[in-house]
Amino acid sequence: MGSVQIVTTILAAAITAVAVWLAVRAVLKMVAVIRLGQPAPERFSDKVARARTMLVETAGHTRMLKWGVVGAAHWFVMAGFVVLSLLVLEAYFEVVTTDGGLPIIGHWTIFGLVTEIIGVLGLVGILVLMAIRLRNRPTRPGGRSRFTGSTMWQGYFVEWIVLLVLIFGFVIRGFKVATDHFEFPFWATPVSHAVGAVLPDWADGVSVAAAIKIIISMTWLIVISLNVTMGVAWHRFLAFPNIFFKREPAKPAGSGLGALRPMTSQGKPLDFEEADPEKDQFGVAHVEQFSWKGLLDFSTCTECGRCQSQCPAWNTGKPLSPKLLVLSLRDHAYAKAPYLLAGGGKDLTGEEKATQAQLAHLDVLALAEADKPLIGTAEEGGVIDPDVLWSCTTCGACVEQCPVDIEHVDHIVDMRRYQVLIESSFPSEAGVMLRNLENKGNPWGAPQNTREDWTKGLDFEVPRVGEVDDFEYLFWVGCAGAFEDRAKKTTRAVATLLNEAGVKFAILGEGETCSGDPARRIGNEFVFQMLAQQNVETLNEAFEGREKAKRKIVATCPHCFNTLGNEYGQLGGEFEVVHHTQLLAHLVATGKLTPVQPVDGGVTYHDPCYLGRHNRVFAAPREVLGDAIAGDLTEMPRNSERSFCCGAGGARMWMEEKIGKRINVDRVEEAMATGARTVAVGCPFCSTMLSDGVNGKGAGEQVEVIDVATVLLRSVKPEQPQGGKETAPIGG
Repeated sequence: MGSVQIVTTILAAAITAVAVWLAVRAVLKMVAVIRLGQPAPERFSDKVARARTMLVETAGHTRMLKWGVVGAAHWFVMAGFVVLSLLVLEAYFEVVTTDGGLPIIGHWTIFGLVTEIIGVLGLVGILVLMAIRLRNRPTRPGGRSRFTGSTMWQGYFVEWIVLLVLIFGFVIRGFKVATDHFEFPFWATPVSHAVGAVLPDWADGVSVAAAIKIIISMTWLIVISLNVTMGVAWHRFLAFPNIFFKREPAKPAGSGLGALRPMTSQGKPLDFEEADPEKDQFGVAHVEQFSWKGLLDFSTCTECGRCQSQCPAWNTGKPLSPKLLVLSLRDHAYAKAPYLLAGGGKDLTGEEKATQAQLAHLDVLALAEADKPLIGTAEEGGVIDPDVLWSCTTCGACVEQCPVDIEHVDHIVDMRRYQVLIESSFPSEAGVMLRNLENKGNPWGAPQNTREDWTKGLDFEVPRVGEVDDFEYLFWVGCAGAFEDRAKKTTRAVATLLNEAGVKFAILGEGETCSGDPARRIGNEFVFQMLAQQNVETLNEAFEGREKAKRKIVATCPHCFNTLGNEYGQLGGEFEVVHHTQLLAHLVATGKLTPVQPVDGGVTYHDPCYLGRHNRVFAAPREVLGDAIAGDLTEMPRNSERSFCCGAGGARMWMEEKIGKRINVDRVEEAMATGARTVAVGCPFCSTMLSDGVNGKGAGEQVEVIDVATVLLRSVKPEQPQGGKETAPIGG
C-alpha cells in the first residue's frame, strides 16, 4: 500500500464513519416520529400479499411506468442505485489497492456485463430525469409545474450525486483498463474500455477515483441525514415499507381509493353508541393523531408532484395541492416532534400532558410549532388553511398517481371529521345538506313520500320489495335518481331497459334513504353511520335468507355504488353491488338488449371518479356506448384513470365554488373540444355539473349531457321520446 492508498483509505474511512453515525441518528429520529402516530393494527394483515405487492410495485415500477419515458428513466436510475451500490462497496477495496475488487462475484464476467449495462442505462436515465426537471421547473414561463412547491435544490442535489457516482464508476474502471488491471473483456464492458483508452496510465488513479466516489456517496448520506424531511432522497428507502403497509395490498391501484378508512380511536373503529369525545378521538385535531402509517406517508413523499398535476382543485386555481398538504403536515410533524418526544401534547379535553420540567429545556421553535392549530388561516398560524381542506373533491386522482401509495384522501377526511364533529366548522352552505340528511333522509330535503314519483307514466309496473319475493336485482335508485329531474330520466331509462331485457328487479321505494356518501365525505361520520345502519337493516331484511352471491344490487349513482359495495361491509352489510353500466353491458353482450339504431352526432364519455378511478369500472360504459353508436368513442385527453373530476365529489355538490375557475367548466371545455354533440356520463352528480357547465358556456343547444343508459335506450327503442330541455335540479 503506497502513500496515496494510505491517504485515500483514511479519508474514505473517516467520512464513512461520520456519514454512518449521522444516518443512524437520522433513522432513529424518523422511527421515533413515526411511532408517535396512533395504532393501525390492520396494517399487519396478510403479510404475503403485502410483500408480493411491494415487490411488484417497486421492481416492476407499475405505478411509475404509467408515465412512460419518466417511468422508464426512473426504473433504470432505481436499478442503478440498487445494483451499483455494490460498486460503491467495491470502491472501498479499490482505495486500498489498484487491483482491488469485490470478493467472489467481483471478477465474474456476468457481474461486469450487468453493471456495465445498468451503469450506461442509469446515466441515460438520470440525464433524462434532469432534463425533465429543468423543462418543468416552476420558474419556467407559462403553465403550472408539478414541481411548484417542491424543494428544488434537493432534487438537483440528488440528481447530480447520482450522475457523479455513475460517472466515477466508469472513471475507476477506465483507470483499471489504462493500467492493465481490468479483468473484464471488451465485449462485456465496451464503455469502460473506451474510457480507459483516453485516460493516462496513472497507477494511483484507481484509488483516487474510488476515494472521490466514496466521498460523493457519503456526502449524499451526510446531507440527507441532516435533512430528515428530504423526501426526494429518503423515499428510496421509505417507499418499501410505505407500499408494504398500504391499506389494501390486493387492490390493483391506489390503496386509499374506494372505501374510506373507518373512523378510529386508538386503532379501533369508533362505536358512536358508546363513544365519548373526552375519551375517544374524533377525527384528527393534532398531527400526532394521525396513524403511524399517516406519519410514514408524510415522511415518504418524494415531492414529485404527480398528485398535484392531476388534482382538479390545483388545476383550477384552488389553494389545494395534495403534495403541498402532505409536505406541510410532514414539516409540522418533524418540527413539533421534540415537544412530543419530551412528553408534550394535548389530551382529548385540551389539557397539556407534559409538566413544566419536561418542557423547560425545549427549543422555543418546537414550542411555537406545538401551539399552531392544525387547521387555521395564515393569520391564525394554521398548518392547513380551511380553504385547502374544503377544496378537495375526494376524486382520488392524487392517490391514483402517487408512486409510493400515499393515502391523501383518508388524511383529508380525517381532518374534516374533527372540524365537523367537534368544531362544527365547515362551509355554511353544506349545513343545509346535513340537516336535510338528518331530518329528511336526502340531501335536497324532498318529501320521502315522493321517492317513487319517477315511476309515474311508465308503461309497466315497477315492483316493490315486499310486494314481490322473486327478484334478481334490488334497484337502488338513490336520492338523485328519485328527486333530481335530470337523474330521474336516467332512472326511468334504466328501469325501461331492465324491463325490456326481462330482468326481474324491485325497488325499496319509501324504504330507501340516502346512502350517506355526502355526510361521510364531508366528515360527518355520525350522520353517515345513522343512515348506513338504517339502510343495512332494510337491505338485510329485503335479502333475508339469501347468500351474498344472490344479494344483488344495481345502482345508477357511483357514490351509492361505492358506499353500498365498499363501505356497508364495515357495518354488517355484505352485498354484490353492480353499476347500471355493468349490468347493461352484460345484457347487451348476452343478447337480451339489442341496439337497432346507432346514435349519431359523435359521443364522448366522461369517467365519473367514483365509478372509474375509485372502482376500476372503465370498460363497461364504453362497451355500452360502442354498441349504441356502432362505432368508436371520441375520448377526451384526460380519460379513464386520469379522468378529470366534475367537481361534485367530497360533498362539493353542496358547497359553493368561490375560488379559481369552476371545475365543471374546465371539464366541459375539454369535452366540447372533442367536437362530440353528446357527452355521456354514468353519474347523476356528473350529469348535473356538466349540464350546468354546458349551459354556462351557452352551448345547451349544441351539446347534450345524458347518461349512458339514455344513449342505449335511444338505440334499443328509437321510438322512445327524446325528452325536452333539461330542467333545473331540486335546490339548484
